[in-house]
Amino acid sequence: MKKFCIIVLALLTYLPFDAQEINRLSYEDFMDIVLRHHPLAMQARLEPQEAEATLRLARGGFDPLVSASLQQKYFDDTEYYRLIDAGLKVPTWYGLELSGGYEQNQGQYLNPEANTPENGLVHAGIGVALGQGLLIDKRRAQLRKAELYLDLNQVEQTLMLNDLLLEAGMSYWIWFERTLDLRVFEEALDAAQVRFDAVKESARLGAVPSIDTLEAGIQVQARLLSVQQARLDLLNARAQVSGFLWASGLVPLELDVNTLPQELGETLVDAPPADLRLRLGELLAQHPMLRGYGYKLEALEIDRRWMAEQLKPRLDLKYNVLTERVGNTETETFNTENYTWGFDFEFPLFIREARGRLRLAELDIQGTDLDRADRQQMLQVKARQSINSWETTLEQFRLYSRTVQDYAGLLAGERQLFESGESSLFLVNRRELGYISAQIKRNEILTKNRMASLKTEYQLGILSTNFIESP
Repeated sequence: MKKFCIIVLALLTYLPFDAQEINRLSYEDFMDIVLRHHPLAMQARLEPQEAEATLRLARGGFDPLVSASLQQKYFDDTEYYRLIDAGLKVPTWYGLELSGGYEQNQGQYLNPEANTPENGLVHAGIGVALGQGLLIDKRRAQLRKAELYLDLNQVEQTLMLNDLLLEAGMSYWIWFERTLDLRVFEEALDAAQVRFDAVKESARLGAVPSIDTLEAGIQVQARLLSVQQARLDLLNARAQVSGFLWASGLVPLELDVNTLPQELGETLVDAPPADLRLRLGELLAQHPMLRGYGYKLEALEIDRRWMAEQLKPRLDLKYNVLTERVGNTETETFNTENYTWGFDFEFPLFIREARGRLRLAELDIQGTDLDRADRQQMLQVKARQSINSWETTLEQFRLYSRTVQDYAGLLAGERQLFESGESSLFLVNRRELGYISAQIKRNEILTKNRMASLKTEYQLGILSTNFIESP
């Protein structure tokens, strides 16, 4: 946390370049800030909370239900009726519904079927669906889907963080490359300016033709133009990076000119693990996107089972035993002959609606399964491409590092020849252009290597996981 605070202060403080010490923002620290404080990262952390709320909502379908009702009618000093009904219903996972209650009804104009003993009537019973809803019903289907939704939201959280960190990481390495490029062009401008001043002095003394000052001046102008373009590219890259930097409380941060990316020497250029290709299938099987398709298919299968269940007729059976209320008077012995029962039956003759819904559910499963197969193949292809780029850029970086050294040797030799009068500005400028181009190309390859590593982790779905699990 102390390290993070130092970085934040560096980002927020602006002083002239020569009056403040340079601050370095490493790749790991940058990604950590993004992961902790970026609004999209915070939004991703809300996904599991939303899923938990949805699960709680589905579990509410199995909450016991307490009910009470009182109805009275008085007219012309006569109590027509007074109806008291209180009860408790307890739904269960297996499609059974337990119930119990108490009734007490009285009045001069009471419906005969509503008559109860003076102390009221206690009832307890059970309801069961013997047809549609026996194996699965809407309530059980919603609860099981809500449980899957919790797993699915965790997967979607990982995918959101992966997308965010990929964009943030790419912007960092572009900022890194633009910083290195500007350094190359500034060094080239300094060399051209020193040489221009030396040529001017030599021309004043008559050691070289005056036209050489014109050529040296053109070189300075060309290098200055390159520096200005590099500074513009760096400003744009810095603005892009700043868009990913936030502090606690949704406070946006902005990089100042004294905050630079990590040094070239601190940047590791490497190849993918040797066994990565062998483990590619295993790693992709755990990819959050493919795991998400698995959860979606399970949810669709639950829908299909519920649609298939609706092909059955609806047959609901209810049975309640009755006994007088336990009060101050002596209660009767429990009698199994006191009960109410009944059933409800319903069945559409053509069941076209149920068959249509079942077919749509089956098509949804087939379409999702095909989509999963396509995404799996796409992920495998892109992962292999990223690994290929990761391996190739390492070899290219090693090659161009030697090329830069060779160009540096050629330039040093040409400068010595020029100083001894055995070379020309044209040849020196040509050597410098080769040296500049080699350095820019090396910076580009280095950035591609780091981006290839980033993209490989992204394609494998482990980008955010690596940063979350890292100490």
